[in-house]
Amino acid sequence: MQLQSMAPRWKWKGAAAKALAEPISESVSELQHSLTKTESLGSLSSCNVLLAVEPEQAELLDRCCFGRLVLSAEKVKKWIQLSFEEAFYLLYNLKCIKINLQGRCLEKEAETWMYMRSKRPNFPVFFKAYSHLRSKNWVLRSGLQYGVDFVAYRHHPSLVHSEYSVLIRSGDSDRLRVWSDIHCTVRLSGSVAKTLLTLHVSGNSDREDLSLPACLDNYIVEEQTISGWSPELSREDETNPKPNVTTVSKARLGDGRHV
Repeated sequence: MQLQSMAPRWKWKGAAAKALAEPISESVSELQHSLTKTESLGSLSSCNVLLAVEPEQAELLDRCCFGRLVLSAEKVKKWIQLSFEEAFYLLYNLKCIKINLQGRCLEKEAETWMYMRSKRPNFPVFFKAYSHLRSKNWVLRSGLQYGVDFVAYRHHPSLVHSEYSVLIRSGDSDRLRVWSDIHCTVRLSGSVAKTLLTLHVSGNSDREDLSLPACLDNYIVEEQTISGWSPELSREDETNPKPNVTTVSKARLGDGRHV
């Protein structure tokens, strides 16, 4: 079933037309070509990657919503701070950047993968979820301020409000195991006009398989939306309203570029 989300909440008049004229997918293709041509290099740190780019590439990265600009006095180069998910997506999926660690270029993708796993054991699951939505042209930003992992936009955040708060679960996760957790998360998402989307990542990879990024092929992502529902909205008699309940629906998130 294709997920039917609420209507996009555009931020200003004409934003929908601008988004339609400038699809995220086309901007990503332009970015991929530009970064590949200049062999852009990112430097690994403990929890992120710093990418040195040309000023016009920094604008492209912002248009595609990859990373955040780091303020610097340098005029020739711009520095972009990427999360592990963003950096590995550019490296592994788009194959348009290279990564170095302490001045040594990591020629093999597996080296970068193992480093990121060593810093964040749950990185494989989070990256699978991130790439699952990003490959559908949904824009993802940190959801920390909303108590979730990501928030998902159908286009650039300057044009439209985010539609989904995204929570990632795996087989050994205890997140949303009890109804009180579900209810609190749904209420929080609803209060900021977002639908809670859970991504359950499952697979048959063992510990040895996890040493290579090819293990991602063994993972499956299941999407579920969880939302509050008011029974009184469907009743003719409103003299005895009932409390809100929570509904869970399986769904398949569509391509974010369709506005």
